[in-house]
Amino acid sequence: MTAQAMKKPQVTYDDIKGKTIIGKRRRVSLPQWAVAWIVLIPALFFILLFMFYPIINAFFMAFINDFEFVEGAGSFALGSFFKALSTPCINWSVFDDTVCNTWRAMPSFGFNNFAYLFQPGSVFPTTILNTLILVVVEVPLTILVALVIASFLNNIKALRGLYQTIFFLPYVTNAIALGLVFNMLFSHTPGGIINIIITKLGGKPVNFLYPFADYKYIVDGKEIVQYAPASKFHQAIVIVTSAVWNGIAFKILVFMAGLATIDKQYSDAAKIDGSSGFTIWRRITLPLLSPQILYITITSFIGAFKMYTGVMSVYTNSKLASGGFYFGGPDGTDWMPVVGWIYKQMDPTSGNLSKPGIAAAGSLVLLAIIMVITVVQFAVSKKRVHY
Repeated sequence: MTAQAMKKPQVTYDDIKGKTIIGKRRRVSLPQWAVAWIVLIPALFFILLFMFYPIINAFFMAFINDFEFVEGAGSFALGSFFKALSTPCINWSVFDDTVCNTWRAMPSFGFNNFAYLFQPGSVFPTTILNTLILVVVEVPLTILVALVIASFLNNIKALRGLYQTIFFLPYVTNAIALGLVFNMLFSHTPGGIINIIITKLGGKPVNFLYPFADYKYIVDGKEIVQYAPASKFHQAIVIVTSAVWNGIAFKILVFMAGLATIDKQYSDAAKIDGSSGFTIWRRITLPLLSPQILYITITSFIGAFKMYTGVMSVYTNSKLASGGFYFGGPDGTDWMPVVGWIYKQMDPTSGNLSKPGIAAAGSLVLLAIIMVITVVQFAVSKKRVHY
């Protein structure tokens, strides 16, 4: 090293710590809290816009009697309320601008929308019962099937990636397309694969979806059987089967990720002690997989309570499935879920006038049910989840 180099001052780590020197400019470093807010602001914006704003808006809509969207009031419910108060006339006379032909019904705050949900003859309580039945049957069945498949996939080596891909396909497939496939599988026509299998096994073809009894099963020009109307039970078989197949993909993926984190030394020690494979799975694997099971259970219940497409899609190929409001039976309400009913109230083309306030009240009732069930699940799982 030359004498000139030895005289040159050395730059130490302490001199440049927290600084970035680019030429003669120094980049100012922001505090950690400021960086955190910069990163969070885009996500918070979308959460506020697409989650909290709709909930607040629906809350106001649900408690405004005879709510209607008023032109020029904006998208907020209170805006429509005050706009209606300030413009009571909705049809001024073209001959005399002091004469009002049609006065607006003045809105007020109250519980009329909620009373409408449970008035005699209302379909809303039936939709709640339909949703509860489908949730209670579909969610545990889907979780159990996904857990068993994930456990088997975790114990095989050959072609594991292929099997994972096959079971993951429903997750990336359009729900309407899946419903159409199951509609064809359970079709009452001679081409229905399930009915072909039933016939080959010696049984009689079953009408799974068609609502009327005037359809005749004809083969080679000969009448074989006249179907009875599809019962709610047979329709439920198609809906639940479609929902299970559509829902296992993501759950298998989560369970596979959880199984990969379990240390094999636990199962190896149990094998040395003479435990069977099922005992190891029940006593070791399931407890260590409890965080993933809790997550899947809660998200599955929330998703199942909001089901709409999965139910409606199995009737896609039906002659009566028009407008997205047909859910089985002669009147299209056999298996109508809560979300389907809410959607129907918001659409003026569904056969009745649009009722946004009533739809908002129904959505709040659904939100309350989901929140209660979620809180109960967390309370019950505290002693059963091992982190």
